[in-house]
Amino acid sequence: MYDENEPQKNGEYNDDGYKGGQYSDDNGQGMNNADGPDGYKRYNGYNNGGPNNGGGGGKRPPINISLILMVIFIGVMAVFFLNTISRAYSSVTNQEITYNEFLDMLEEGKIESLVFTQAGTIQITPKESEDSLINVTYWTTWLNDDDLMKELREMNANDVDIDWSGEKAQNQSMFTTILVGYILPIVIIYLIFFFIMRRAGGGAGGGIMGMTKSNAKVYVQKQTGVNFHDVAGQDEAKESLVEIVDFLHNPGRYSAIGAKLPKGALLVGPPGTGKTLLARAVAGEGKVPFISISGSDFVEMFVGVGAKRVRELFKQAAQLAPCIIFIDEIDAIGKSRDSKYSGNDEREQTLNQLLSEMDGFDSSKAIFILAATNRPEVLDKALLRPGRFDRRIIVDKPDLKGREEVLKVHSRNVMMDETVDLHEIALATSGAVGADLANMINEAAIIAVKANRRAISQKDLFEAVEIVIAGKEKKDRVLNEKEKKMVAYHEVGHALVSALDKNAEPVQKITIVPRTMGALGYTMQVPEEERYLHTYEELRTRIVTFFGGRAAEEVVFGTFTGGAANDMERATQLARSMISQLGMSKKFGLMSLAQTENEYLDGGARYNCSDKTLAEVDEEIRVFLAECYEEAKKLMRENREALDEIAGFLLEKETITGKEFMKIFNKVKGIEPEESEEPEEKNEASEENVTTGTNFDAEI
Repeated sequence: MYDENEPQKNGEYNDDGYKGGQYSDDNGQGMNNADGPDGYKRYNGYNNGGPNNGGGGGKRPPINISLILMVIFIGVMAVFFLNTISRAYSSVTNQEITYNEFLDMLEEGKIESLVFTQAGTIQITPKESEDSLINVTYWTTWLNDDDLMKELREMNANDVDIDWSGEKAQNQSMFTTILVGYILPIVIIYLIFFFIMRRAGGGAGGGIMGMTKSNAKVYVQKQTGVNFHDVAGQDEAKESLVEIVDFLHNPGRYSAIGAKLPKGALLVGPPGTGKTLLARAVAGEGKVPFISISGSDFVEMFVGVGAKRVRELFKQAAQLAPCIIFIDEIDAIGKSRDSKYSGNDEREQTLNQLLSEMDGFDSSKAIFILAATNRPEVLDKALLRPGRFDRRIIVDKPDLKGREEVLKVHSRNVMMDETVDLHEIALATSGAVGADLANMINEAAIIAVKANRRAISQKDLFEAVEIVIAGKEKKDRVLNEKEKKMVAYHEVGHALVSALDKNAEPVQKITIVPRTMGALGYTMQVPEEERYLHTYEELRTRIVTFFGGRAAEEVVFGTFTGGAANDMERATQLARSMISQLGMSKKFGLMSLAQTENEYLDGGARYNCSDKTLAEVDEEIRVFLAECYEEAKKLMRENREALDEIAGFLLEKETITGKEFMKIFNKVKGIEPEESEEPEEKNEASEENVTTGTNFDAEI
C-alpha cells in the first residue's frame, strides 16, 4: 500500500493506481499529496510547512530549540545555586567582628595570622581549637591604626608568633570587569529571550503565536473514497445535497445563467445518524478538497485566538477553491448571543468573525460550507439566516425502509447465511440510528466467531439486538427462589396486559435471565408495522402495560418491590407528555403547557406556565397514573389463573417466546388459536418498546 512517509515523485503511480504528484497553491508553493485517514489524501505541504514557510523542506534537520533553552536554563540555575551555596558557606566560615573584639583577641594571643586586604579589611585566622568542628575565620575593617603596627612589631620582638602580611593587588583590567560583570549577563538574557520569541513567532513550527493558526485538516478525496453509496437511510438528505455536488462538478453550467453556489448547509439531527458521513460523501462525489475542523478547535483561553483561526481557515479555503469547509459541532462557537444562554466574550468574538467571513468570501470561488449540530435551538439567529446557511438539512432517525438499507450497507462485507432476514431486524429496531445498526451487525459477527461459525445467522442478529438494548446475560447473578418467582410474575404481568388489550403491541419474548445493564428480567414487544401516530387509547394502554408488573406483584404476594422503578419512570414521562404537550387531558384541554428543548438529544421539555399551574399538572398526572394502576390490578385479579399458569412455565424455562406465551394464554382462556402460516415466532426486540419489568438498579 501507499506509504505516507515516503514522498511520491511526479508522474509516479502508487499501489492504488492513483498518480502521486504536486498540488500548487496560488503562491506556487508545492504541496505533496500523501494518504490521510478515511481514504483521503492530505496536503502535507500546506499543513506541515514547506521550504518557504519555516518547514525546512526536509533538507535541514530542525533545531531543537526546547533543548537549547533547557540547557541554558539549567546552566544559569546551576550558577545561581552554586553562588548561593558559596555565599551561605562563606557567611558561616568567615564571620565579621568589631575592631574592639579584634584587639581583645590580639592581646589574649588567640590569633594565628593576619592579612591586610586591598578592600580595607583585616582577615583574621584564629588559632585552631580542639573542640571546633569547622575552621572559622574572622574579618574586621582596618581603621589605619598606627598603634596596631607598633604592637605587632613589639609582639614579634617578644617572640609572640603572629604572621601578618598584606594582600597582593590584582591586575584585572577595567575591560574584563565590565565584560564579565555587565555585558555577559545581558548577552545571556538576550539570547534566552531571542529563542523564546523566535519559537513564539512560529520560527520553529509553533509556540505561543503559532496557536492562532488554523487546526483544520485538509484532505483530497480519492477515487475509492466515501460517496453517496456508503450512506443509506437518508434519501431526503442526499437529495438535498445533489445540487451542491452537481455545482461542484459543473460550476460553469450554473454561472452561465447567473446562478450562485449556496453559501452553506446545516446538517441537523440526533447523534449517530450520519451527519459527518454525509459531509464526506459530498466531498467524495464532488472530487474537491475537504477541509474538516471541529467547532471546539476555535475555542482557546486567549482572547482573539478563535477569530484569528477563523481568518486563517477561510484564507486556506480560498487558496484551495473549489473546496468544502466542514465545521463539526458548530454549536461550540455558534451559540446565541442573547442573555438566555451564558455569554463568553471570546466565543462571541469568534462567532462575529465567522459571520463576517461567511458574508465576505466570493461565492464564485465555489467554497461551500457544511456544518453539523444536534442542538440547532441554541444557534445564533444571524448564523442561520439565508446567505450564510441557505439550507437546513434534517438528518433524522431512519424509518423502516431506511433501517433496512443501513443494515445492507453495513453487512456488505460480512458473511451471512440464508436464514438472515434484514427486514425483520429493521422492524425489530424501531428508533435505532445508523451507528446503533452498525454496532448490531458487528456484535452479531463477534457472536458467530465465538460459536466457531463462518457466517452470521438470524439468531445471531437478534441476540446482538438484545445485547445492544439490555446488555449481555449476567450468568454469575443467581437469584434465590423467592426473587426468581417475583421476577417471573412481574414479567408475566407486563405480557398479560398486552394479550388482554387490543391496543397493545404483541409480545415476542419474556425472560427472567439477568442482563448486564441492570435488568433482572424483561418483556419484549414489537409493533406489527411502523407507526407514526398513536391514539389516546394506545398511549393509555402502554402506561397500563408498564404498571402490569407491579400490579402482579401486589395481587400475588400482597407486597411489591423496587424492581418497577424503570416502569414508573417511563410511565410518568409518557403521562406528563400526554397532559402537558399532546392535549390529552380533560382538565387542561388543548392548552400547551410545555415545549420541547434539545429535540435531537434528550428531548426534555421546558414548561411555559405558572408554578400554580405546574402543581395542578403534577396532581393531574398523579390521578391519571393511579387510574391506570388500578386498571392493571383489575386485569391481574380477573386473569389470575392465566397469570399463575404462565408464570409457572416461565420459572421452569426461564425464557419463552411470544408464541409459547400465547399458546398457554389461549389454552387457559379456551380460545382457539388462529391458523398461521409462520412456522416459528422470531425473537424480536424494539428499543422503543422493550418493557424492562425488573430493574436491578432500583432494587435497593
